Amino acid sequence: MSEDLSASCVIFTEQAATNGKKIGFATLNAEKSLNALTLDMIRRLDARLRQWADDDSIACVVLQGAGEKAFCAGGDVRKLREAIVAHPKGSPTPFAADYFAEEYRLDYRIHTYDKPILLWGSGIVMGGGLGLMAGASHRIVTETSRIAMPEITIGLYPDVGGSWFLPRMPGRVGLFLALTGAPLNAHDARVVNLADWFVKSDDKLAIFAGLVTVPWAENPADNHGKLAKLLRGFAAQAESHLPASMVRAHFDTIQRVTDGDTLEEVSALIADHASDDVWMQRAAKALVVGSPTSAALSWELNRCARHLGLADVFRLEWTLSVQCCAHPDFPEGVRALLVDKDGLPHWSPATLADVTSAWLDAHFAQPTVTHPLADLGE
Repeated sequence: MSEDLSASCVIFTEQAATNGKKIGFATLNAEKSLNALTLDMIRRLDARLRQWADDDSIACVVLQGAGEKAFCAGGDVRKLREAIVAHPKGSPTPFAADYFAEEYRLDYRIHTYDKPILLWGSGIVMGGGLGLMAGASHRIVTETSRIAMPEITIGLYPDVGGSWFLPRMPGRVGLFLALTGAPLNAHDARVVNLADWFVKSDDKLAIFAGLVTVPWAENPADNHGKLAKLLRGFAAQAESHLPASMVRAHFDTIQRVTDGDTLEEVSALIADHASDDVWMQRAAKALVVGSPTSAALSWELNRCARHLGLADVFRLEWTLSVQCCAHPDFPEGVRALLVDKDGLPHWSPATLADVTSAWLDAHFAQPTVTHPLADLGE
């Protein structure tokens, strides 16, 4: 095994397979922050994926996180807030513009990568971590997987391609998850097509050892099936350990409480739904105390982005994310949740009724003449 430890925030290694091919391993290496995705990590990952894409000896790529607690708990929102606070109010923040452009370019690369990417989605997978996971060709979850897009609690919205994959979930589950940030387990992830295989976390080393013995082909397309065959065997052994799906259990209820013509109607249906189930209760509470602007953005994206192509979705999300950094709720939400930790965000506007069309339109206004993702998809 060859190893490069010079990039400590992401560790890259290459494992020789028995037939002369190699497997490239990329490990997010920030265990104390639950592998939160920094701009440096994004840049190193993207550069190495481009290198491996052009290296005929690399047959398969593995993405994982250091430690057992998380693959990746999200983007580096603390750093984003620091940049926002230090920048003049009401104007685009250069760091945010760079961060989101490079993050979304990386996410798009993963979605469109020719070679198979095995993503080990054990432990916490949230926000930016889910952006990495959603596009991988072979997405693994285990009994410890905890997945969520809880951006409504910090004044953002489900980005990193969420505007593309949420509307493609069964029924109106994607809208419900966007409005409530409700967490998903491994079974839920399979139900909503965010994961491909459930395996036991204890089988990780055996699966990685199995990668070495796969008879990798020269054609990347053939290697997708070869990796799937390996994973299918481990998944069959783990099926009895699959947890119950909250999404499947509450699917009909989710359909009822999201069946409204306006955001105000749906919000009232979710908030007023009487349930003894803790998962549903927490989902309703998150919407009630969350950012009204975030809810309104998620509602509008559910309407306008569902028929967009993937590249157009990332271009739209870049505009929205940069604008969120120029508006008050995102830095305030991060402050309340992660900095001061008082749990008392002061949203502006404070209620859904106060969110005007002009306020929303300002979030959709492209902040620069030239879009940094204009070439995406070409």
